[in-house]
Amino acid sequence: MTFSADSLLPAWALAQDQQDPLRSLAAAFHFPQHQQKPVIYLCGNSLGLQPKALAAAMETELKTWQEEAVGGYFKGPNPWLYYQEYLRPGLAKWAGALPEEVSAMNALTVNLHLLMLGFYRPQGTRKKIIMEAGAFPSDQYAMETLVKHFGLDPDSTIIEIAPKAGEQCLHTADIVDTILATGEELAMVLFAGIQYYTGQFFDIPRITQAAHQVGAVAGFDLAHAMGNVELALHDWQVDFAAWCSYKYLNAGPGAVGGYFVHQKHASNPSFPRLAGWWGNDEKERFKMEKGFQAKADAGGWNISTAQIFNMVGLKTSLELLAGVSPVALRQKSQALTAYLAFVLSQLPQLKATCITPSDPAQRGAQLSYFFAENGKAIQQKMLENGIVTDYREPGVIRFAPAPLYCGFQDIQALYALLKENF
Repeated sequence: MTFSADSLLPAWALAQDQQDPLRSLAAAFHFPQHQQKPVIYLCGNSLGLQPKALAAAMETELKTWQEEAVGGYFKGPNPWLYYQEYLRPGLAKWAGALPEEVSAMNALTVNLHLLMLGFYRPQGTRKKIIMEAGAFPSDQYAMETLVKHFGLDPDSTIIEIAPKAGEQCLHTADIVDTILATGEELAMVLFAGIQYYTGQFFDIPRITQAAHQVGAVAGFDLAHAMGNVELALHDWQVDFAAWCSYKYLNAGPGAVGGYFVHQKHASNPSFPRLAGWWGNDEKERFKMEKGFQAKADAGGWNISTAQIFNMVGLKTSLELLAGVSPVALRQKSQALTAYLAFVLSQLPQLKATCITPSDPAQRGAQLSYFFAENGKAIQQKMLENGIVTDYREPGVIRFAPAPLYCGFQDIQALYALLKENF
């Protein structure tokens, strides 16, 4: 997509939105109101909007509980005994996985802990872990405590790859070189799919391939990638991954997390894991006998009873997304971020520097800008005018025009506001 001076005009943005085949999706969501008008919501990277269908979906389960009580596990519109199974097709679609490679339970960091305890097996000199420097704090804490759990020193066990001096993002070649140089000492790689702060979309297949080349496993935190960019976890041979569902999957605050275990591992009931009743082979579950027998799929990592009311939002959102092509969503996302980058480039007075890669293939729906001056004031002015973004010190604003419910007119309005006030 190319832009010109006319692209800064409201009429141009309106024309783009009118041509958008996904434009009707925004009507399926509730928007917060500002001065009796919907806000411009550019914060889907933190929390997605509520689907309008959610209230009725929640009421369905409340009614089942009211009318059936324990019978709800076997009766009602969505028998609870199989609730996590209802989520698998949608999760598989957005993860680029087989349905038997995905499931839902717990929350993101809990799932990372559970998966890493099975996949990280330090032996002899093969103990090292590689991750990106500046990873989201939960990932850092999880990794630190995982290493300590095995009686190892985090400082000597965890290798953090940082950007080169004066740069904000990592080069894939540097990541691969570090993996290959670590070689037989490397046990596991754990990277974000998309870096939460810079918005960099890491090259998952190349990182995975390099890890496997030296005999290590490759895992990913897909909190900012799931429902945002096209993924092909099965074909990329990723070993495991976990994600939250409250960002681009719009499942609600603290909603159930999801995870992926590649078929080559998931189909092996003997694969190490922490177990619970819900992951036991369903043919044997109600015998109530000693001795865990894992399901021969990703469901074998399920531990506790499905959290029905914490899963309703994800089920509702995935049903809404059922008719949406990941390719079409990605195309619109790339167009919106390109337009956002263009309009902000027309405002040099803001002294804003984009710290997200300029290559559209290396980013998702988020652009992070560092404002050398007035970052907090700019953020406040946007909020006062009904534009919701995310601010991080020191002076970084993360703009995330989620393509499900954002459009070109939203970005043009952002441009007009900033041009008028700064």
